Amino acid sequence: MKKSYPVIRFLVVLMMIAAFVACASTPQQSSTGEVVDDSVITTKIKSELAGDEFLKSFQISVETRKGIVELSGFVDSQKAKDKAGQIARGVGGVKSVKNALIVK
Repeated sequence: MKKSYPVIRFLVVLMMIAAFVACASTPQQSSTGEVVDDSVITTKIKSELAGDEFLKSFQISVETRKGIVELSGFVDSQKAKDKAGQIARGVGGVKSVKNALIVK
């Protein structure tokens, strides 16, 4: 019976290591923390855009992946496109912004 305790401990440690490795971020996968951070960034940007008197009437989509924000949709002027990019860059946690807004 006493000989089984070291084996059980070894297996538990091995399972814990496997769990940590499985949760690590890779280029194809995002960790849970990164997904939560990205959703917080997206929510903050959408809130700022909706609260801005100049931009609130436009349908601007915001997607965030690993801190990189992509803005898409249509606006009616270059000024609106630039302002949306500026707002996105001003949110904490944003690494870069790809401003794919189309001026119609």
